[in-house]
Amino acid sequence: MKVTLFATCMVDLFQGNVGKATVEVLERLGCEIDFPEAQTCCGQPAYNSGYVEETKAAMKKMIQAFEHAEYIVCPSGSCAYFFKEYPHVFKDDPVWKPKAQALADKTYEFTQFIVEVLKVKDVGARLNGKATYHTSCHMTRLLGVKEPPMELLKHVKGLEFTELPNKEQCCGFGGTFAVKMPDISEQMVDEKVEHVEETGAEYLVGADAACLMNIGGRINREGKNIKVMHIAEVLNSR
Repeated sequence: MKVTLFATCMVDLFQGNVGKATVEVLERLGCEIDFPEAQTCCGQPAYNSGYVEETKAAMKKMIQAFEHAEYIVCPSGSCAYFFKEYPHVFKDDPVWKPKAQALADKTYEFTQFIVEVLKVKDVGARLNGKATYHTSCHMTRLLGVKEPPMELLKHVKGLEFTELPNKEQCCGFGGTFAVKMPDISEQMVDEKVEHVEETGAEYLVGADAACLMNIGGRINREGKNIKVMHIAEVLNSR
């Protein structure tokens, strides 16, 4: 099965190890990985700030970059969701709407692809310790992917899982929200870190690099002894 990787800006610029783990896990599961070098930002930050028309150029570039793909896999629920938003943005464009729909139909978040397409729940991972999981907003509320990460974590050997209190609460990142409303964002991430501490977890796991960067940054600045890991890194542990 040929898989085309949509790496995302966060992974490309800040968390290359997540991209590497994503590729290694998929290759072990029998996938051939393709990486279109023409890919860039999906346009979500500008779109969410209200620059809809200005964002369309970036969207068209991404549609063209992934036009050849059979399956598109993304290690970010938020960015995978935004590909699903493309048909809505181009709903009145007879040329680009079908192309946007084709892109959306073949896009999957990383854990969703493993569980729902490859039909795998145990990837052979091992990580000793206690972990909790941050359910990012876009992935759960908009993309609707909730069970796949839980199924995969359940089968990681040596991992003791505990549910995060108030897991449905936003971590305070919200893309440009953290920049525009820093005081509120700080209070939200402080509350999230407090809940992570309540679990006694050694690892905080998530499926969105942006959320993990936000929470991990706060954990680091406060000197907490909690390791932050993307779920691809957990599933790549042996």
